Amino acid sequence: MGRGDGTGRIVSPEGADDTGTGILHVDMDAFYAAVEVLDDPSLKGKPVIVGAPEGRGVVSSATYEARRFGVRSAMPVSQALRLCPTAITVEPHFDRYLEMSAQVMRLFRDVTPLVEPLSIDEAFLDVRGARRLLGSPGRIAVELRRRVRAETGLTASIGVAATKHVAKMASTLSKPDGLLIVSEPETQAFLAARPVRALWGVGPKTAEALEGRGIRTVADILQTPPAVLDRLLGATMGARIRQLSRGVDAREVETRRVEKSIGHEETFHEDIGDPGALHVELLRLGDRVGARLRAGGWAARTVSIKVRFADFTTVTRSQTLGEPTDLGQRVGAAARELFDALELRMAVRLIGVRAENLVPAGTMGLALWDDDAEWRSIEGALDGAAERFGRGAVTRAALLRPDRSIGAVSHHPPLPTDQH
Repeated sequence: MGRGDGTGRIVSPEGADDTGTGILHVDMDAFYAAVEVLDDPSLKGKPVIVGAPEGRGVVSSATYEARRFGVRSAMPVSQALRLCPTAITVEPHFDRYLEMSAQVMRLFRDVTPLVEPLSIDEAFLDVRGARRLLGSPGRIAVELRRRVRAETGLTASIGVAATKHVAKMASTLSKPDGLLIVSEPETQAFLAARPVRALWGVGPKTAEALEGRGIRTVADILQTPPAVLDRLLGATMGARIRQLSRGVDAREVETRRVEKSIGHEETFHEDIGDPGALHVELLRLGDRVGARLRAGGWAARTVSIKVRFADFTTVTRSQTLGEPTDLGQRVGAAARELFDALELRMAVRLIGVRAENLVPAGTMGLALWDDDAEWRSIEGALDGAAERFGRGAVTRAALLRPDRSIGAVSHHPPLPTDQH
């Protein structure tokens, strides 16, 4: 498998055979970091870490120059800076990433309507129906990479294969800024040489179980008796691993993925013990969750909170609403109610709000009157202002408390992803 720093990269030569292919996996390269470099060209070619430069933030992304020092996403920034002392740290700008993601996804949909976003910066495309108009899958991938670079200034790596599983493996191997085509006749040979950890869906524990029995490559899996795999992994996982190892993956590109939840978290630079200040943060997070619900056409039946105290003890609480909502006011109010029911026994390090049990917004039904009509109008106006002037240009007065001096690192979970 290709390394996260881009070494061990494999790409296809020009005109590579794409017989039997039709699925593309497109993955933007170091997306958050790449957007920061795009907006500040002085960062180009330098080790850049996206994350809070002070306090206890984590790395959201890093350029490949930083990754070669061992810097990885989700690593504490303090640890990343010890590995790469010359790195430049920049604060994340999630609204900007969403804006660029929307632009990239529009380019994908110019190629085919069969687009399945996996996260903010990657997607599957089924291009089998685009052959007559746009050419073979390999040619489509070449042109798509060219358009992404020309129209956004960013680079994308693409895997082209007959199945989603192999296409995703191929894009990972080709990073950064690469294209790897695995034709259908070459699939078995391609897979056989890969380590078991390269299989999409094989997590660390499964990999350790396999490697502990000397099963280190896909070829080893194919040579292992099914009964041995089933005893090791269970019958269901054993059968699944055997199918993937043979290149069998019947999953189609799903144009509408069902989101399981939408949430935001804040890690504070200093632990916060003031309930009033934490109430403001819950309202702010509720507004952000509500905005994402409305943007995605979802409503939430359940609101949950996550609170991590100074001693790293973490608690979660959830509440099922009387009716689904996509309003930040309702989400924030439920979050504050859940928080107030907790014993605030020490200062808080992290706080989060999440909307769960999502349903399409159009299925909420209509009452004889709308108790939320005023809030719906207000939040609709906020959405319009955000679209015109950027999120944060207009906000609630309650979020502008004169005594607010909280420093925090925002964690903006992207679209739910299987493995990224």
